[in-house]
Amino acid sequence: MTDLLTTLRDRGMLHDATPGLSDRLAKGPITGYVGFDPTADSLHVGNLVPVMGLVWLQRLGGRPIALIGGGTGLVGDPSGKRNERPMLSLETVDANARAIQSQLARFLDFDGPRGARLLNNADWLQRLSLLEFLRDAGKHFTISYMLQKDSVKSRLDAGISFTEFAYMLVQAYDFWHLNRTEACELQMGGSDQWGNITAGIELIGRKEGDQVHGAVMPLLTTASGAKFGKSEGGNVWLDPAKTSPFKFYQFWLNTDDQDVERLLLTFTTLSLDDIGATMAEQRADPGRRAAQRVLARDVTGRVHGEDTALRVIGASEVLFGGRALAETDVETLAVVADEVKTVTVPRTTLAEGLSVVDLLVDTGLAASKAEARRGIQGQGFAVNGAKVASADRSITPADLLGDRFVALQKGKRHYAFVRVA
Repeated sequence: MTDLLTTLRDRGMLHDATPGLSDRLAKGPITGYVGFDPTADSLHVGNLVPVMGLVWLQRLGGRPIALIGGGTGLVGDPSGKRNERPMLSLETVDANARAIQSQLARFLDFDGPRGARLLNNADWLQRLSLLEFLRDAGKHFTISYMLQKDSVKSRLDAGISFTEFAYMLVQAYDFWHLNRTEACELQMGGSDQWGNITAGIELIGRKEGDQVHGAVMPLLTTASGAKFGKSEGGNVWLDPAKTSPFKFYQFWLNTDDQDVERLLLTFTTLSLDDIGATMAEQRADPGRRAAQRVLARDVTGRVHGEDTALRVIGASEVLFGGRALAETDVETLAVVADEVKTVTVPRTTLAEGLSVVDLLVDTGLAASKAEARRGIQGQGFAVNGAKVASADRSITPADLLGDRFVALQKGKRHYAFVRVA
């Protein structure tokens, strides 16, 4: 366990830790937890920093606990927020918690004596009476102590409700409960959680007289200073219904050269030597984007599975790398079809043939039939990778790829698909 802090520090994943944590880790395995706020029905890539903290905790001999905030989600964490969070219904929080649980299971091993634990603080917080909470947690904190926390100070001018003001006490109660029931001695999280984590340490020290610990990881920003994890469409989600695996892969593939080494260190378990070799390859030929490809393949495979990762890589090669359509399997073609404009036609309509000119207009590759004909005359359109030689060209069953698709192309980069139902 002594390697945990060294590993996190060497990978740029350690922002701060409590004094004495290194000495405690030297004594043997430790149980640690990270809390996840169920304000949405999916984690996004920004949540993966503390997830990877749990991954390293487990890989180095510790026992991780992933705590879903089904109870604290009803209160709302003010940390890093300028305004009051909207209050969510109990039903919404429960549904979000269930969705997040399944995503966390992709990162942690839940089997064996050191298997991870997946818990929901609603299981104990919803049974807790107000008087019991005030007696067991509230009496151990002064108002002046709470006002010193950054999560509170930053909101005093704008206003903070008593609900959010008391959030740190609820999170502190979680740490105390896990310490008592799971022998948990470590809480990890983003650097904005330092105040909440130290409140839990304070509570356990006052109630039990025990020393426990905290470690926080930096909040990632890109080289441009933007918050990490955003795209043009907003958050990049782990849920494939919110962010398709193809777009997820492209997000990592499009990483700026200035950021890619740091993201390899943070979001993969590749060794420092392997990352160093990848970066050497990157510097030798930046245009190949070797480091981005390793990063995108690794994270997409972990989140969506290796089979899906291979399909989206293949789809990327079709759209951007010149991969031959005839050599592409139907599952990969289906991924491409989901990412470009696709029109669906009944199979029966292919018997007599469908006009390529009409399909170019229907798919938006041409604004009009006249434009389609001019483009064909200039050899600007292709069907399944082959130039369309005549405006009289029709699509027939013989053109189907994998018996399901026809690929229309304008130039080298603009695709549309015809799907046969």
